[in-house]
Amino acid sequence: MPIGMIFVDSMILKHVKLTRFKDKFCKTMENFLKNNNNNDSRHSSFFYPEEKLAVFIDGANLYAAAKNLEFDIDYKRLLNWISAQSRLVRAFYYTALLEDQEYSPIRPLIDWLDYNGYTMITKPAKEFTDQTGRRKIKGNMDIELAIDMMEIAAHVDHIVLFSGDGDFRRLVESVQRRGVRVTVISTTRTQPPMMADELRRQADHFVDLVDLAEFIERTDISNQTTAQVVSV
Repeated sequence: MPIGMIFVDSMILKHVKLTRFKDKFCKTMENFLKNNNNNDSRHSSFFYPEEKLAVFIDGANLYAAAKNLEFDIDYKRLLNWISAQSRLVRAFYYTALLEDQEYSPIRPLIDWLDYNGYTMITKPAKEFTDQTGRRKIKGNMDIELAIDMMEIAAHVDHIVLFSGDGDFRRLVESVQRRGVRVTVISTTRTQPPMMADELRRQADHFVDLVDLAEFIERTDISNQTTAQVVSV
C-alpha cells in the first residue's frame, strides 16, 4: 500500500476516534447536567446534605416582606423545602400575640405551626398610644431569637435566618465566629428594601424571598391565614 494512502487512512482513523470521544464526552456531560439540574439547584448550591441545619423565622418581618411582595407563604411547603436541603434540627418561629383579645386572628396559624414541625416562641404584645394619639402595638422578639440562636449554635453547622432586620448583624457575626455558616432570607425587591445592607454584608449567603416564591408560595388561597402582629 502506498505511503500516502496509509497516512490518509491513519488521519481518518484519528478523526473517527476523536469524533466518537467528543460525542461520548458530550453525552456524559448532558446526563450529568440533567441529573444535577433540579428546580432548586441555584439555591441548594450552598446547602450541604450532611450538615445540621437550624431555621429562625422572625414572623413579623417575614410576613411584612411577603405582603410587600404580594404573595402568601405556605409554611408546610417552606418546611418541606428547607428539610430537603440538609438535616433539619429545629425550625423556630417567633411572634408576639395580643393576649387580651377574645380571638386573635393569628391564633389558627400559630396552632397549625405548633402541630406541624415548628417550635413556637411567643410572648404578649404590648398596646400603647403614641404622642400623636395613634394606637400602636409593640411585640419585639429580637432578644428571644438571639438567645435561642446562641444556644443552638454549638449543635448545628448552618443557620438560616428569615429576617432582614439589621439589628441581627452582630448576632450573625457572633455565631459565625463559632464556625456556623449563616444564610439570610429576606428581600431587596421592595421600596424601601426589607433587607438591611449591613445584615446582607455580614451573612455568608443571601437569598431573595422572591426567588423562593415558586417553592414556598401558598397556592390554596381559600384556607390561608394572613393576619400578623407587626413588631415596632
